[in-house]
Amino acid sequence: MDTAHIPDLITPAIPFFVLSLIIEGFVVKRLKDEGRDVAGHTVKDTTASLSMGLGNLVIGLVWKGIAFAFYVALYELTPLRMGTGALAWVLIFFGDDLCYYWFHRVHHECRFFWAGHVVHHSSQHYNLSTALRQPWTTPITGAPFWAPLALLGFHPAMIVAMQSISLLYQYWIHTEAIGKLGPLEWVLNTPSHHRVHHASNPQYLDRNHGGILIIWDRLFGTFEPEQERPLYGLTTNIRTFNPLRIVAHEFAAILRDLRRPEPLRLRLARVFRNPAWKPPGESASASGGKASPSSTLPA
Repeated sequence: MDTAHIPDLITPAIPFFVLSLIIEGFVVKRLKDEGRDVAGHTVKDTTASLSMGLGNLVIGLVWKGIAFAFYVALYELTPLRMGTGALAWVLIFFGDDLCYYWFHRVHHECRFFWAGHVVHHSSQHYNLSTALRQPWTTPITGAPFWAPLALLGFHPAMIVAMQSISLLYQYWIHTEAIGKLGPLEWVLNTPSHHRVHHASNPQYLDRNHGGILIIWDRLFGTFEPEQERPLYGLTTNIRTFNPLRIVAHEFAAILRDLRRPEPLRLRLARVFRNPAWKPPGESASASGGKASPSSTLPA
């Protein structure tokens, strides 16, 4: 198999992304005119988000072939075959969503992974352009989380296709223009649930990691409903629109911590434990212990 066999659902959707961004801009302006408290858009923030999305797309052109080859190798190793029938697609739908949940949760709860994923949370606005503010490193760090699907006998093309479907689904939930959706809120990840995920309010931190479904958060105790107004961004915002600084700021903070004059076990703990972790006795920050001077935390 070669990269010609890799399903590409994202590139054909780019015109839809552009059109929907324009429509959302008019809708949000109307909501503001009606007195609604919405974050809206700014030219600098939206441009930064689009720049991050383009960078992710370029990196993906190279990396998706490597990830696909990884899934193919695992698929050839296992004697299991799930086939490509309707039941296999139903099973991979749930399997992919569960893999995404743990990929997403680990990228929030381990600082090494958070250093890449923080890009997606670095905007203080919440709109469809935020969905396109994609990290440049998580295509690399994320691949192992879908390895179980290949080992279970799901065809690599199905795995990549489901990853794209999940990503496309999650695009529309990055908006304040849609309120709560009634009974659907019990099962699906919705704009309301994902607003919580992007918020820096203390009760919203590290919540609602689901992709298409919200059931995993309900099962594993990471669900939080939207109640008070979400405050978007990080607990310590970086206040830059420079794409390179957005990508590199947390990695730079990790390197500074690795150079600290303290035991190696503490330096490694700063890298691989929760981004909020501090050594015993180290004073908490003004944010109530959820942030440190050298790092930005999940929101």
